[in-house]
Amino acid sequence: MLNLFFTKLKLVFADREIRNRILIVIAALALFRLLAAVPVPGVNYVRLQEFFANNQFLGLLNIFSGGGLANLSIVMLGVAPYINASIIMQVATMIFPQVKAAYFEEGEAGRERFIQWSRILTIPLAFAQGIGFLFLLQNQGILPHLGLLAFSANVALVAGGSIILTWIGELVTEFGIGNGVSLIIFAGIVASVPSAISHGLFTATAADIPSYLGFALLALAMIYAVVVVSDAERPIPIAYARAVRSSANSQSAATYLPIRMLQAGVIPIIFALSLLLLPQVALSMIGAVGIPGASAMSLWYASFIANPWEYGALYFLLVILFTYFYTAITFDPDRIADDLQKSGAFVPGVRPGRETRKYIGSVVNRVTLPGAVFLGLMAIAPSIVQGITGIASFLVGGTALLIVVQVVLDLVLKIDAQISLREY
Repeated sequence: MLNLFFTKLKLVFADREIRNRILIVIAALALFRLLAAVPVPGVNYVRLQEFFANNQFLGLLNIFSGGGLANLSIVMLGVAPYINASIIMQVATMIFPQVKAAYFEEGEAGRERFIQWSRILTIPLAFAQGIGFLFLLQNQGILPHLGLLAFSANVALVAGGSIILTWIGELVTEFGIGNGVSLIIFAGIVASVPSAISHGLFTATAADIPSYLGFALLALAMIYAVVVVSDAERPIPIAYARAVRSSANSQSAATYLPIRMLQAGVIPIIFALSLLLLPQVALSMIGAVGIPGASAMSLWYASFIANPWEYGALYFLLVILFTYFYTAITFDPDRIADDLQKSGAFVPGVRPGRETRKYIGSVVNRVTLPGAVFLGLMAIAPSIVQGITGIASFLVGGTALLIVVQVVLDLVLKIDAQISLREY
């Protein structure tokens, strides 16, 4: 196993193109960390630390900012506007036939146009979220109340930081290895690990040691489970009828269609967290305008997400919902059945066309259910531990751990694919 690892590692550094792609990823993440260290003007860090310690909302949003929110940097919004734009566009494929046709039926050109629409939608969302979040920080006394011109400049600064960060992620996706947006989130989580460990060691008491040890064991079990389940798949046998020139009979070449248990990967977790964070920003923006009842609603929602049991139940349901939703968008049984029929392929024992579509759809639904439940349980397991022990850092730590494991697995697979491509 070690020999294979070092052989792969040697191939990575020996191949110029792979090496350059990895260097692009490293340079992009270094630039991101540099931007995350540049704060917006006038931050009250004492008030920020107090608010950070008592509000899970900031801890969750800090994941999407890649750690840029911890010191209110110019990239404090992170890639959240782009993720929200992607959610809106994915929903649009279910509502508008034109968008669905562009995504599924027009090939690579249609997908490029779909991604471009997501990028364009990111811009107004970044400004809207910037306004709402800056209003929230002003109301909490973390940022000073500014005039219209200075406030507009801060909005442009944080919105521009989010747009630049999204652009960096797109460059990594195109010229580097892996998904750039996921790698930015991953880099922010990893960068916060040393400070989180040191904080836990210095603030922990003797009574907290069993809880921390229990969470460490839970984290190891989660890593193992995610790695195993990520590789789990249900193969559907596929046969191709091919004519043999030397014989009048027909023979068949068999293969299979893999249906992964975690077809959607880590995307449902990111979507679920984004949806949980949106109401807080929206209510803060509405409350700043002076609409009656908005402040009370904002306080109610803040107390709701601070309750690990209520929050965990909603989080679990949203993860399952988005797992099915994203799988339905990215894995279309109708299109696969049509492609199989056009290429002369069939599922043994199943009629081509409509029956094949129904069969593949039923298999996907059955395989997705345990995968969705597993993903939901992995996401809320730290919430359950936090509800029992009362240690709030478990909530964010579990979500971050799940994202990190999935991103690392995806990155390793993509690097291995690049190596295999050059070997053959």
